[in-house]
Amino acid sequence: MAYYSQAHICQCLTRLSTLRRNSIVSIAGDRQKTGEHFVEDVLSLARGLLELGLRSGDIVAICALNSVCYLEWLLAVAFVGAVVAPLNYRWSFEEAKSAMLCVRPVMLVTDESCNCWYSELQSDAIPSLKWHAFLGSFEASNILTTEMLRKNGIRTLPLNYSWAPEGALLYASLQVFVFPLSGTTGRPKGVVISHSALIVQSLAKAAIVGYCENDVYLHTTPLCHIGGLSSAMAMLMVGACHVLIPKFEATLAVESIEQHRVTSLITVPAILGDLISTARAKETSKGSQTVEKILNGGGSLSVWLIKDTRKLFPRAKLLSAYGMTESCSSLTFITLNDPTIETPSQLLQTSSKIKSASGNQPQGVCVGKPAPHVELKVCIDGSSQIGRILTRGPHVMLRYWDQNPLKAPNHINEVWLDTGDIGYIDNSCNLWLIGRTNNRIKSGGENVHPEEVESILLQHPGVFAVIVLGIPDARLTEMVVACVKIKEGLKYQKICFMEKAISTHNNWKDKERSNSKRSYVYSTVLAL
Repeated sequence: MAYYSQAHICQCLTRLSTLRRNSIVSIAGDRQKTGEHFVEDVLSLARGLLELGLRSGDIVAICALNSVCYLEWLLAVAFVGAVVAPLNYRWSFEEAKSAMLCVRPVMLVTDESCNCWYSELQSDAIPSLKWHAFLGSFEASNILTTEMLRKNGIRTLPLNYSWAPEGALLYASLQVFVFPLSGTTGRPKGVVISHSALIVQSLAKAAIVGYCENDVYLHTTPLCHIGGLSSAMAMLMVGACHVLIPKFEATLAVESIEQHRVTSLITVPAILGDLISTARAKETSKGSQTVEKILNGGGSLSVWLIKDTRKLFPRAKLLSAYGMTESCSSLTFITLNDPTIETPSQLLQTSSKIKSASGNQPQGVCVGKPAPHVELKVCIDGSSQIGRILTRGPHVMLRYWDQNPLKAPNHINEVWLDTGDIGYIDNSCNLWLIGRTNNRIKSGGENVHPEEVESILLQHPGVFAVIVLGIPDARLTEMVVACVKIKEGLKYQKICFMEKAISTHNNWKDKERSNSKRSYVYSTVLAL
């Protein structure tokens, strides 16, 4: 295949250096950069990396808080054909070391949040590492800094980027199992993401969410997470302005929304809840009037959180996405509120209750329809409409790092990626999540899906957030435990209904066998 037909994430640089040449494309504190300045900094860093000796296919691990410099490193590394391995700054050094031993980077890039790693690396070196670079200033003879590399690459570099043998990004993620499951090892594994996957995901978000060059986008989630990076890439492609804060802190985020008139942001339920609480506390806050697009991920939103979002961000279109790292972020999207049209926020919850009451389907979470580039399939066994959720298309990872291309003894797994989730597709082509294949709780001889129990508890107006898990039990094998965060001001006594709600909830499979109700979950509710 000719190179001119291949995708590359650095294709966004041409747009930034021409159409957005004199426009502000990044804001961090009191520092701003135009499109021309931003692209020049990426190219000078890329040249410095080339002159240092970084080559196509090399792995560069980056562990840092969000910053403009982080964005520039992502693009500069990709520009020279190397591969980025974003590490989570919340990891301990031992966790990061385990991931680096897996992906074998030749360079580690850190900032102040991980400066303690420098001394650790001296006594506990990663064999593959040749260089250690620092995003800020660092006084050490064997530490490179961004500015040092830029000075070395001061001459103009033409927009002739290179491709790695495969992949643009390598996500090294530690698989941490609270309760070890059969067949799992707990070892880190990397997910190889291609340039094409990032490009098609960016196009999907631009089309579905409506990202455009007039957007002012606040980075609320880490760039080391696929959700944060995927939306960042979409905004780079359309030429929007990026507002970067090191990490999410509700007060700082609300101030940034007000100061920079932010129009777009992404959230997870906890972030959205914190934003709403903080903005409400500021009686004079007017920043919420500028927000037009909110994309939620990482979990479903309760009815009450949707209502609160509509009140605080009256002009915002609220969407929620379902996805995973292996699919380069989002598989499906659902619009929860659109101020330009009537979109009753309780429509899906009502539909869910009707389905559950009829006994035709279990209660689950509707996550909407797939993006245009995404193909979904539910692999079912027998007569049930529920089964494993599979996907394929240009959004899917190339492979797991250090493993052969995905192969399996049956034809299905040779051409489809198993998401690990189970669910069904309704008559309107909406995907409903029921649970995870490896996350089922075996309680009293019955299979319990945590997401199904969580869905019930979220119906209570006093519930802010909930997570359900199973703990070992001598009699039941596993006991279902719900950890519930209740809304401020709600007394503990008022959540006693929850245990009753869980213990009397109908097992949908039993309803197929008989019309009688049966208690099948033995539970404990912990108020946080």
